[in-house]
Amino acid sequence: MTFSIVGRCAETGQLGIAISSSSIAVGARCPWLRAGVGAVASQNVTLPALGPQILDALEAGQEPAVALDQALTRNGYSQYRQVALLDSQGRSALFSGSEALGTHNALAGEQCVAAGNLLSSPAVIAAMISAFEQTPGALAERLLAAMHAAMAAGGEAGPVHSAALKVVGDLVWPIIDLRVDWAEHDPIGELDKLWQAYRPQQQDYITRALDPTAAPSYGVPGDE
Repeated sequence: MTFSIVGRCAETGQLGIAISSSSIAVGARCPWLRAGVGAVASQNVTLPALGPQILDALEAGQEPAVALDQALTRNGYSQYRQVALLDSQGRSALFSGSEALGTHNALAGEQCVAAGNLLSSPAVIAAMISAFEQTPGALAERLLAAMHAAMAAGGEAGPVHSAALKVVGDLVWPIIDLRVDWAEHDPIGELDKLWQAYRPQQQDYITRALDPTAAPSYGVPGDE
């Protein structure tokens, strides 16, 4: 039903999540990030509250495994949940409940964790970890490479229809927040197209926010 990768850039400290699902609008429910704190992918039978609760605990100084356990215990029904997270230091925690759907797996790698359920095989998650670790470049590129590797390894047992990419850096808002809420075919490919369009404009939007006097013009009505 869902597979995801949570990654950290050791050079910049950026944190990011890429995720895809057979369900609609996975980006609205499952990826949770907070700059300087951590990143949480909450999936399977999704409880969105787990993301903010775990991030609150991390921000209060809890270690990832403790933050995860406290949130699962607090909300109950943990057997239905699957969660993968990294904190701002790159420390990880993983959980797959006994009622996780279909073939499922969760693994930690170097500065990354990946998890999935209703997979075509457990090897999908290992392929994601390998692709993230071996791909050079920006964090967003590495996260998307992991998603493409997942599909090449078989992806989900059925078709996927939504995907999302989210990255936080030094600012309080996400520097990348791209979503494909529904596509009949290849939402990861559509997400990659969005990233290729957004990538050359990413810094411009940060500049526009921080210093409007230096804001570049895009030539739209009223934009001078």
